[in-house]
Amino acid sequence: MIHRAEDVQARLFEEIQHGGGVGRKAAGASKKANPSEFGLKSPSQVAKNFVLDTNVLLHDPACLGRFTDNHICIPVDVLAELDRFKSEQTERGANARKIHRMLTETFSCAKNVTSGVPTDGGGTLRLVIYDPALCPKNSEMLSRFHRIFPDKERVDHRILACTLLLMAHNQAPVVLVTKDLNMQLKARSVGIECQDYLNDKVESRDVSSYDVRRIEVESAELQRFASTGDIVIENSRVSDIVLNQYVLLEAGEKQTMPARMTAGGKLVRLQIPEALKIQDGTALKPMNLGQRCLIDALLNPDISLVTCYGQAGTGKTLVAVAAGLHEMFNRRYNGLTVSRPVVAMGDQLGFLPGTLDEKMRPWLQPIHDALDLLMRPVTPLGPRRKQPKSESGGPGGPVKKPWEILMDQGIIEVEALCYIRGRSIPNRFFVLDEAQQLTPQEAKTVVTRMSRGSKLVLVGDPAQIDNPYVDSRSNGLVYTRNRLKGLPFVAHVSLSRGERSELADAGAQLM
Repeated sequence: MIHRAEDVQARLFEEIQHGGGVGRKAAGASKKANPSEFGLKSPSQVAKNFVLDTNVLLHDPACLGRFTDNHICIPVDVLAELDRFKSEQTERGANARKIHRMLTETFSCAKNVTSGVPTDGGGTLRLVIYDPALCPKNSEMLSRFHRIFPDKERVDHRILACTLLLMAHNQAPVVLVTKDLNMQLKARSVGIECQDYLNDKVESRDVSSYDVRRIEVESAELQRFASTGDIVIENSRVSDIVLNQYVLLEAGEKQTMPARMTAGGKLVRLQIPEALKIQDGTALKPMNLGQRCLIDALLNPDISLVTCYGQAGTGKTLVAVAAGLHEMFNRRYNGLTVSRPVVAMGDQLGFLPGTLDEKMRPWLQPIHDALDLLMRPVTPLGPRRKQPKSESGGPGGPVKKPWEILMDQGIIEVEALCYIRGRSIPNRFFVLDEAQQLTPQEAKTVVTRMSRGSKLVLVGDPAQIDNPYVDSRSNGLVYTRNRLKGLPFVAHVSLSRGERSELADAGAQLM
């Protein structure tokens, strides 16, 4: 049976009141309700009780299956908060509707949604009610909490109070899971054990390290590698190197050569041109080792996903766009698409005047700047070129830039990421700038839009995040790299050397 998302909350509340046997008694009623009727009593006093905040459910709807044999508790106030987001035509709204459907399906055969239903991991899932007028036990800890946080109608405070009640009725540990830093501080101030949702977080060393792995070889081995183009290193020295990872072979301090790991433990030489040539535009030469590795990955037809970390000024976006233009003019792809998220991704674009293109221009201006730099015609010495004709046929009038003409023809697309859901993108070179602003679910949406023949390039700086729902270890860029690394069609490059200017490089490192 398919349930409409807007009917889910009303149905769940009805089950709580009737299926759970909790009648609406007056506050002064003599008979107190059973804690189990409110979901306060865990089915087992052995496993932990994890209380999930709204932001965790919105961040990862699949989190309901991530807690193995533990008990998952969802306060009914969380349902009310989810109700605020269900009508949004965004990733957050889609996640809210998905959670509503999952909860309805989970509780469809349960007589009592507050007693707990089994999960696939061996634990249980239940709803928990916090009602200060009816709850059977109002502990001193809860009274102290309300003296500290007197606003009883605030959803965050009700979730914290619900967690305190669970602590009073269970011997097993009760842990609040939330991605809200302020909520974590409030919880710890009143003695609640609190954790961040860590399932999609990568290790800090995978984010903070930008150095290329170095491998010591003999001078003869390096000379043989330079002449043959490949070398096999014993497994003990490269066991921790994943497929398509870039390394630097060095024999002494001055003899070095970059290489890429391939199947069977073989390291191969980079295959890159002297410069990325843009038709009627500016050729782009790699300025450092990191850019050479990035170009090798971008031009490799066997690699369909490239992720790139780099601080401001390292050239990650410019090199990616240049490689896309280079490949497009060589007819390896039907076109180039360059996009970036509008932070927060999916927000309505009605705050700026004008058409959709005019609304998006401030967000996409950095991409326009890169295209303008790369496709700016080189004026030859000698007579001045004739001025192109205007649309009316005569000379003069506004003259379109070369990349604007290609945009009119659909060969180059520069667009926001708001409307990518539902698309299928074949035979395109797709560059996604500022990918660190994505949530893991949004990154998954982008990756699953790529059809056969397309190449996806995700570039960004994990240290520069404006999205309040992710951090340097849980954003979509690092999540994608961590989950897909080691696959034969995936490569990753980290850029550490700034090339914009000495001032920009110093500011990125010292400020």
